[in-house]
Amino acid sequence: MHSTLIVARMEPGSADDVAGLFGNFDATGMPHLMGTRRRQLFSYRGLYFHLQDFDEQDGGERIERARTDPRFIGISQDLKPFIEAYDPVTWRSPADAMARRFYHWTAL
Repeated sequence: MHSTLIVARMEPGSADDVAGLFGNFDATGMPHLMGTRRRQLFSYRGLYFHLQDFDEQDGGERIERARTDPRFIGISQDLKPFIEAYDPVTWRSPADAMARRFYHWTAL
């Protein structure tokens, strides 16, 4: 399994709105198209954490292919009032907001 963690800033009090948008999005075929196995959203003191687990190592490639789908474009637009880049100066794409994993442990 492959995981990504996106870090951004979230408008205070918007967790229910963001959860609703993703609930609707995840009810479509998009998670399957992207290879998403699980999505978890977290907030902490104005920060937004979007943890996504994928079936395969090519999750990033599948997301890139899905980026032109109207549903992907739609949720990206719908999230704009609630989510903004952690560092707007350097942000060009979601890849610029992905945390880098530097340690991993799994029970045997």
